[in-house]
Amino acid sequence: MNAEDMKELKELIEFLKDNNIGEFDLERGDLKVRIKFALEGGADMAALARLVASQPAAVPAPVMSIPAQPAGTSPAAQASGPQSAPANESEDASLHIVKSPIVGTFYESPSPGSPAFVKIGDHVEAGQVLCIVEAMKLMNEIESDGSGEIVKRFVQNGQPVEYGQQLFALRPASHA
Repeated sequence: MNAEDMKELKELIEFLKDNNIGEFDLERGDLKVRIKFALEGGADMAALARLVASQPAAVPAPVMSIPAQPAGTSPAAQASGPQSAPANESEDASLHIVKSPIVGTFYESPSPGSPAFVKIGDHVEAGQVLCIVEAMKLMNEIESDGSGEIVKRFVQNGQPVEYGQQLFALRPASHA
């Protein structure tokens, strides 16, 4: 970053603090910045919208593939997500859970406006890209570690995800 970029970044940080904005992402060319503050008050969303509208369009970052880690399918593990309350435990016990192998931001498609990699009801094969998790300026393609039908997506587009967090539930091919 040059001196002008650093000055602009400092001004941005002050603006965010002054307006109680807790989290902000900026992409300009090959520069990506994520700022998070631990704030007690709410964010001034109008100020954030004005700031975002004044920024140029984002340029995609480099992409690398990371296979999803193998995941257990115990009902206790499945019940940890906010949207994963089992309606039928015997059905849920047969599902394969794909979890995030890294901390980052979940994206359902390769770029804004593009169709999602997968949707509920799609049949996927092992090694097929399910989503992207952005981490440290890299867009990491998350691949399925099993084959079957997508029956549930646990996270929303643009949502931060943690290591080991549930992303998708698959009904294995033998049960489909």
